[in-house]
Amino acid sequence: MNRQIIINADDFGLCRGVNKAIVQAYTDGVLTSATIMANMPAAGEAVSLAKKLPGLGVGVHLNIFEGHPLSDDTCVKCLLDADGQFCMSPAKLSLLSVVEAKIRNVIRTEFAAQIQWVINNGLKPTHLDSHKHIHTFPVIFSIVCELAAQFGISAIRFTYEPGKICRDPWPSPGAGGRKRAAIIRIMARINRLQNSSLLKTELILGIAHTGKINVDFLKAVTLYNSAEIVELMTHPGYTDGLDVHKTRLVEQRKLELDALCSDKTKQYFEDAKMKLVHYGGI
Repeated sequence: MNRQIIINADDFGLCRGVNKAIVQAYTDGVLTSATIMANMPAAGEAVSLAKKLPGLGVGVHLNIFEGHPLSDDTCVKCLLDADGQFCMSPAKLSLLSVVEAKIRNVIRTEFAAQIQWVINNGLKPTHLDSHKHIHTFPVIFSIVCELAAQFGISAIRFTYEPGKICRDPWPSPGAGGRKRAAIIRIMARINRLQNSSLLKTELILGIAHTGKINVDFLKAVTLYNSAEIVELMTHPGYTDGLDVHKTRLVEQRKLELDALCSDKTKQYFEDAKMKLVHYGGI
């Protein structure tokens, strides 16, 4: 069986420390893909770096929970605090998206602005995913599907992570990881029924183990994952520029970077004959 794997780094553009780590994980490690947070402070630098790395697949990490909006439409103001920054929780936003058409329009408007920003800056997005997995919520998933069609983007992250990866012989998941993955898995099944044409992988890895991705986990990916094509979600980074009040991943980012660049990791993937690809190459 010819197995393929997309190893994606979320949060490209979050800060200079994350940008630096993503470049290193691609040039010195097994990383193949990254998704840009278009509205964050280091997004411009991320675009410049991506243009120097033509083999790196680059998508859009849709974000409506941190930073300032890119859309200048006044409708977006309902999601902002007094400083003009996004402030709504994922739970509240998800609920409001069901009952209020106005909120769905706000989400559509801001997500479109973020995708357009990436395109206007000279990159063709390979795929779409999202901060805090918000695109997985079925109502919002339908909006993201519409935007993918509008902008000619052929893939959206499929967040189905099988429950077996939380059990032996896989390493233990992070705190709360099992529950988080189970909730997201249910929504992923619904999304597959809504629109499967944009889902290019069989499953994802890294949701339950967010914060615990290391060399042992990457070894398990090569040994126990039998899917023909899978995405692995990672968060490499240096702490420079990270706001510790807004991310639960701080020191762990450097550990993930080290794991992605480890000679052992490279050998595991080589021995398993897993092909490293990105969404633009499948």
